[in-house]
Amino acid sequence: MMNRILNSTLSLLLIASLLTSCQNTPKAKKEADAKHEKSCCSHSMHLDWTRNANIYEVNIRQYTPEGTINAFAEHMPRLKEMGVDILWIMPVYPVSQAKRKGSLGSYYAVADYRAVNPEFGTMDDLKNLVKKAHDMGMKVILDWVANHTGWDNVVMKDHKDWYTQNEKGEIIMPEGTDWSDTADLNYENKEMREYMKGSLKFWINEADVDGFRCDVAGMVPTDFWNEARAELDSIKPVFMLAEGWKPELLEKAFDMGYAWDLHHLMNDIAKGEKNANELDAYFAKIDTLYQKDNYLMNFITNHDENSWNGTIKERMGDAGKAFAVLSFTVPGMPLIYSGQEAGMDKRLKFFEKDEIDWTRKDLIPFYTQLIDLKKTNKALFNGVKGGDLVRIPTDKNEAVYAFVREKDGDRIVVVLNLSKDAVDVKLNTEAYAGAYSDFFTKEKQELAKETAMSLKAWEYKVFVK
Repeated sequence: MMNRILNSTLSLLLIASLLTSCQNTPKAKKEADAKHEKSCCSHSMHLDWTRNANIYEVNIRQYTPEGTINAFAEHMPRLKEMGVDILWIMPVYPVSQAKRKGSLGSYYAVADYRAVNPEFGTMDDLKNLVKKAHDMGMKVILDWVANHTGWDNVVMKDHKDWYTQNEKGEIIMPEGTDWSDTADLNYENKEMREYMKGSLKFWINEADVDGFRCDVAGMVPTDFWNEARAELDSIKPVFMLAEGWKPELLEKAFDMGYAWDLHHLMNDIAKGEKNANELDAYFAKIDTLYQKDNYLMNFITNHDENSWNGTIKERMGDAGKAFAVLSFTVPGMPLIYSGQEAGMDKRLKFFEKDEIDWTRKDLIPFYTQLIDLKKTNKALFNGVKGGDLVRIPTDKNEAVYAFVREKDGDRIVVVLNLSKDAVDVKLNTEAYAGAYSDFFTKEKQELAKETAMSLKAWEYKVFVK
């Protein structure tokens, strides 16, 4: 789990003060405008296909009874039909035997960075999966574990100096963790760095993958990621996702980081520990910390959250669909985890075989609709290509989060009751009055200067124009 980012209210006030003072001279204003333009729009690494993309996390081990790459591939036409763009494949590498947790071990205790776990299939199976995805118009990124290896990784015997050691010369596990099945890599060793970069290149050259999701990216020096990104792009333009939030990671190396704070905030609101007003502070903080064209990944579950902190039902109760709508309509790229679209209501075991139950189908149309909305409404595009989020005032601000986003003639109005109680709410929609369509029911809806509506517990409304 990642620690929360400290609140940046003071930073926000300081920046506001500095900007105000800069307006005193034409020269200062010109320089400030130029700086603003650069900070907002300089993140040119984003590939065009990422601008309205979504991402789907694939747990090969638990996806099917067989738990193989080929068995998962049978599901790809369904995912294509849903509109999935990016397949993030959890680690496919052989899992270490030494100090293994459970009978199958952790995907993140890697025994060989340049091989496929024989339990999942072969290198040819993976190549075929990538080709099939490309033929369908989808991209594939592999989960990359750069911070540590398993205890019998193929490099450990001959390269002990590639690992962090204690005063006794013993290799140690990552400090401050309980990851006893892994050994910490030493990024002060240049030879090890070159090996890791070579291993990343291996998967692009060998399997034509489209990038990587990088585990605990903030525990690895940022300069390594910067070097690796440049070398990978020289082979093929890639998409890079950091499991991290440090803004410096997104300056050169990564296209996207994790919206951990938003995830925790959604859980807290669902439990009644915080309210809808807290979202304003979150988005103000994001505007302060990140460049306007940085992407953050929004999620209501993932492999860690599901296994260690609980199912969507456990953490969010009946609020799951409301927060799914939020994650798809606020700035950021939405994630769907394996089984989320099947309403999975169990914690998947992490070190054992624990198959996803695919019998439930009723949420597939819901997520298909959300993906279509994300793809087609320009206001929801990623980074600077999407519209700014503007909150719509209501008389129930603590319970109801209403906002508008618009871009290039597209407008979306979202109203969410983020409470366990039904509410009658009045929205100040004067600036956005007009004719809309209810996205889910397709019914016509007129928004007046002041719009009143009744919302059940955790009910949501999405209006498009």
